Order: sequence, then structure tokens, then C-alpha cells
Amino acid sequence: MALSALKQPRFNQDLSKFSSPFCLKSAFFCSSAAPSETSIPNPTENEQHSVAAIENHDSSTEKTAEAPEIRREGRRRRNPEKVEDIICRMMANRAWTTRLQNSIRKLVPSFDHELVYNVLHGAKNSEHALQFFRWVERSNLFDHNRETHLKIIEILGRSSKLNHARCILFDMPKKGLQWDEDFWVLMIDSYGKSGIVQESVKLFNKMAELGVERSIKSYDVLFKVILRRGRYMMAKRYYNKMLSEGIEPTRHTFNILIWGFFLSGKVETANRFFEDMKSREITPDVITYNTMINGYNRAKKMEEAEKYFVEMKARNIEPTVVTYTTLIKGYLSVERVEDALRLVEEMKGFGIMPNAITYSTLLPGLCSSEKMPEARTMLKEMVDKHLVPTDNSIFMALMCGQCKVGNLDAAVDVLKAMIRLSVPTEAGHYGVLIENCCNAGEHDRAVTLLDKLIDKDIILRPQSTLHMEPSAYNPMVEYLCNNGLTPKAENLVRQLMKLGVRDPIALNSVIRGHSKEGTPDSAFELLKIMLRRDVQTEKSAYDSLVQSYLKKNDPAEAKAVLESMVESGHLPDSSLFRSVMDSLFEDGRVQTASRVMKTMLEKGITDHHDLIAKILEALFMRGHVEEALGRIELLMQSGIAPNFDGLLSILCEKGKTIAALKLLDYGMERDYDIGVSSYEKVLDALLAAGKTLNAYSILSKIMTKGGVTDWSSSKDLIKNLNEEGHTKQADILSRMIKGKDKPADSKKRDKKAAVAY
Repeated sequence: MALSALKQPRFNQDLSKFSSPFCLKSAFFCSSAAPSETSIPNPTENEQHSVAAIENHDSSTEKTAEAPEIRREGRRRRNPEKVEDIICRMMANRAWTTRLQNSIRKLVPSFDHELVYNVLHGAKNSEHALQFFRWVERSNLFDHNRETHLKIIEILGRSSKLNHARCILFDMPKKGLQWDEDFWVLMIDSYGKSGIVQESVKLFNKMAELGVERSIKSYDVLFKVILRRGRYMMAKRYYNKMLSEGIEPTRHTFNILIWGFFLSGKVETANRFFEDMKSREITPDVITYNTMINGYNRAKKMEEAEKYFVEMKARNIEPTVVTYTTLIKGYLSVERVEDALRLVEEMKGFGIMPNAITYSTLLPGLCSSEKMPEARTMLKEMVDKHLVPTDNSIFMALMCGQCKVGNLDAAVDVLKAMIRLSVPTEAGHYGVLIENCCNAGEHDRAVTLLDKLIDKDIILRPQSTLHMEPSAYNPMVEYLCNNGLTPKAENLVRQLMKLGVRDPIALNSVIRGHSKEGTPDSAFELLKIMLRRDVQTEKSAYDSLVQSYLKKNDPAEAKAVLESMVESGHLPDSSLFRSVMDSLFEDGRVQTASRVMKTMLEKGITDHHDLIAKILEALFMRGHVEEALGRIELLMQSGIAPNFDGLLSILCEKGKTIAALKLLDYGMERDYDIGVSSYEKVLDALLAAGKTLNAYSILSKIMTKGGVTDWSSSKDLIKNLNEEGHTKQADILSRMIKGKDKPADSKKRDKKAAVAY
């Protein structure tokens, strides 16, 4: 049972151990001074026996050390994993099932107090501890005692499983276990930490109902809980109730009350309790004065804070690093930077070295006051002592401050300091340096920083909270793309895109960079990503990409980019249309060039008549007559009349009689201006090709519209028609030609003649 007794002090009787309000994180003031005399319990008889047992064990160990062989055996005994550690690992790695329970039973035939306590203490989480606690009890493997109940309530309270802890607490009398104050103090404190103040108060009042004796410990933890939530009036009432019950406050009690009243902004009330403390002949300690100084700092009353600083030294209470740090923080809050620096030198003079919190307090204030040389010196001291600040944001403040005054070397030193102190660097830190290096024209240094940023995948770290701003990466991307380093710029942009960044400026810059460097496929891939994700594109990016494909003699891709450009709402320049059409035409892609021409005309661009004529001629020559006629229709709608005579002449010369026939027919139906010589050329070409019916048809239309009837080859056409058996058409044509010399008759005679025919 010596070990059992030794385990009991795991719950410290001293209330100052319960989340002291003088924690550096909350009130920024604490001390390593010993607790008050009233809070130190006398050692129990069991504890004295435990200490004696430990001393006897130590003396026996010294004797044993003289025998090397025995020592080696002892080492071998310590190597095997402890049973409680094995059980904890099993619970952490396996689901809580009957199979796991049986495995634990096979491992441990019987459970004693030490084993159960150690398993509860070593459990990876509160759920494991609770399952184990209930299992050994329900399986009649172990009867829990005060210590194991206290331990499980402590574990559950720490993890905010307060209902479970409450049930275990109220079930204790059913198991024959008596409550004591420690259980209730734990529960009150746990509810308070979870923000459920009302339950803490109810439990405190329940203690009296259930006959649990309350001491100063219960009141201290209650004061801490309710004052943490700003309920200073309730604290006053319970303070008076405490006095009425004959319970005298201790120094620790007053420290809590003063801290709480300052926290609620009740400066006068805090000062009154401080005076009450002295009137009761309770000597303030360093924690008390730290509390007073910090309270007046919060109220921006530095004169009062200085007064208490002088008073504590007059009482021969040595200020601690917390005292000085608290005053430094106060001076910085009222922009008395010189006084803060003076205190730093003073504390060093007294042999009190600044700690990480001191530097964390001082450095942001120096940055705000633009005292960057002093900040650089303090940073160097902190790094030399290898003190890691409590708030990593001071490094960003230091970087920005040094960059603001133009000291890039000092800003880079901040990054090196973070690496030396093993503080995680983030993309935001590199971003500030890269941005300012670019602004200062030190692009080589910026590229070096970017290489480190990309190589270490700092941008993609999931725990990062500081990311690169557009003002940092856009100038960097622009510089890289203009200096032949576009792949590196694309790597940066793609890492940013993985974080959801879709910056159009950066993406368009990379497209222009790839186009300039002769890698249009990479640029087109990025462009497609931009279009899928609705990222705004720029006309200049399209222009450069089209030109890049044209330089690589890839007009098909250039045409695809041009179409995408039009679909995105950008209007290409006339020269860009010309370049694409020229390239396609030279590559033999006449129909594709025709489609580009169609797009150009639809966008209202009517230039490049010479190229248009070439495309039309090529369409006719290749037999794409309907497409050519459609383009002519679009040209006429755009106010551009093609050279019909020239086209007909060329088609006839090259034997494309059907194309010439359709073009002439198309022009006649729309009454376009076509010369008589063009008619005759088409008729001659048709007659020469033996296409007499086609020649008859077009001649009839010409004569019907009042066109030429004195065609020199008319007789040859009539002769050929008769020879081919088309006598009816030959007779009609003959009559039409002879009807030219007759006077114009009336409609009635014409009708009769037609009927007679």
C-alpha cells in the first residue's frame, strides 16, 4: 500500500494548482514564488512512510550498483513494456469489444489498485479511460476506491464529459464511498472551465445540502469560476457569505478576487480588496503586486502601476521577470517605448533575463513605433538564447516593419531567425519578402526565395494560415515570364491553384510567357483550365498564343485559339484574322480559312479583299460551290461586291463549267452586275464541254431577262441540240432568237402564240 499512498497526491491539495488565474496566457502575470503557508498541507503518515520507502530503495540501489552483473540483470528487467502500457496501447489500437476485453483478461488475471490507476492515467483519451473504468467494475474485476474515482472524474472533467463525471460522483455513496471536498472542487472547476457557471454554483450549494464540509479551497475555486465570467457581484455575495461562515480568506483568495475584479474592469473594488487584505495583516506577495500592476496596466493607469512597482521594492519583494514584462507591456500600450526599453536594461542589470514572453511583448511594440534597429537587436538576443516566442505573428510584424523602412537584409534575417528557432515558416512570410524584393528591383534574391518556397512545398502545407498575397506573386510571375523562366512561374501558379487561388493576372501572364518562349501547348492547356473555371481571360494572352502557334506553323491550333478568343468575347485585330487565314490558306486548309473569313465578316471586319478573292476562287476550284456562294452572300451583306467577271473568267479558263454556271445563275437571280462577255465565256465553255442542255438553260434565262441574243455560237448550240435529240429545246431557242427582230406584240398575241406552240 506504500505505492497506493504515493499515488494519492496526484490530486494536489493546493488550490493554486487549479488553473491559476495568474497564468501567463490569460493575465500575463505569474510567479514561481512558493504558495502561502496556509495552502501547504502537512504530510500525512502514509506519505511519510512512502518517503522512507523511497529512501530505503535508493540506498539499496547504491549498494547494488557495485555488482555489474546484477546491474545488467536489472536493466534487462526494465526493458519489457509495462502491463499498463500494453493495455493502453491495445485500447488505443482496437475497438472496445468483448474480444478486446478477453485479451486484457488473458494478459492480466487479477487487477490491483496500482494497475487500474496507471491504466486510467495512461489512457490515450477519456473515452478509453471511462470504458476501462466501468468494465473492471461491472465485471467484478476490481472495486474502485477514492483514488480511482478521483482520477476518472479528473479525466472526464478535463475532456468536458461532465455528465459522466457527475453520474460517477453521485453514485459513490451507493458503493459505500464517502465524498470529500476534493471531488466537488474538481467538478466545480470543470464546469467553470466549460463555461457552465450556473452548474458550478449549484454544485457549490449542493455541498452544504449533502453535508460536505466546505473550506477555503471550495470558495477559492468558486471565486475563480464566477470571476472568470465577469460576475463580480456574485463574487462579493459569496465572499460575505464565506466570512459569515467563519472562513478566513488567505493570500491566495485575495489574489483571485483582485484578479477577477480587475478582469471585470472594477479597479476601485480591486483596490479596496487590496487594502482589506493589508488590514487583515495578510502580506501581499509578488503575485499580488503583479496582479495590481497588470490591472492598472489594463486600465491604462501607468502612474498607479509604477506606484505599486515602487511599493513592492520598498517591501523588499523582488520583482520577477513577470513583473518587468507586465510593466513593459503597460508602457507599450500607452506608447512609452523608451520607458519599456529602459526597463529591459534595468532588469538585465539586476540579473533578471528577459524570457520568451518578454520578447514577445516587446517586439510588436517596437515595430509599431518603427524602432526597427532596436527590434533587430532584440530579435538577435532572442535567437542567441534560443527563446521561442509565444506568438509567431511577431515575425510577420518584424518582416513588414523592416521592409517598410527599406532594410531587406534585416527582413531576411527574420526569416533565418524563424528557421533557427524551428518556427514553421509560411508562404505569407516568403510573400512579404518576395514582394519587397521585387519592388526594390532585387529580382535575383526574390527568385532565390521563391525556389525555397516551391522546393519545400511551403505553399501547400495544410496547417498554413498565412498565404501569399496577389501583390507578392503577381510581380514575381510577371518577372519570370518576361525573363525566360515561365515554367517556374507556372509551377508557382499551379500550387496556388491547388489552394483555390484563380488569379487572372497571374494566369494570363503565364500564357503570354509560354507563348513568348515557344511553348504554346502549355499555354493552351492553362487557357482551357481558365475557361473551365470561369477565370477572366485577356485579349493580349490570346494574341500572343495565336502568334506563337503561327510561328510554329500550326495554323489549325491557331484557328482553335482564335475561335476560343471570339467565344470569350474578345474581338481579334484585323491583322490577326489575316495572319490566321493566310497561314491556313498556305497550308491548303481552304475551307478552314473560309470559316475564319466568315467569322471575320460577321464581326464587321471587311479588310483583306485580295485574300478573300483567293479563298473564293479556291473554294470554287475545289468544288465547294455552295460554301463559296454562301460566302459571297455574306460579302454582299457586308457591302463587299466580289469580282464576278474575274471569277467567271478564271473558272471558264480552268474548265470548271458547272461552278461557273452556278455562279452565273446565282448572280443573275440577284441581278448582280455581270458583263456580257462573261455570259458569252460561260456559254462558250459549256458548249465546248458538250453540256448543251446547261448552255440552253442559261441562255434562255439570259434572253428572258432581256440579255444577249446575238451570241455568235447560237446556231452551233441549236445544231448540237438537234443532233442530241433535244429538238423541242432547239425549236424553242430558235423561235426566241428569231423573235428578237419582230415588233413587240400584245400580251394576248404572245399568249396565243405560246398556246399554238
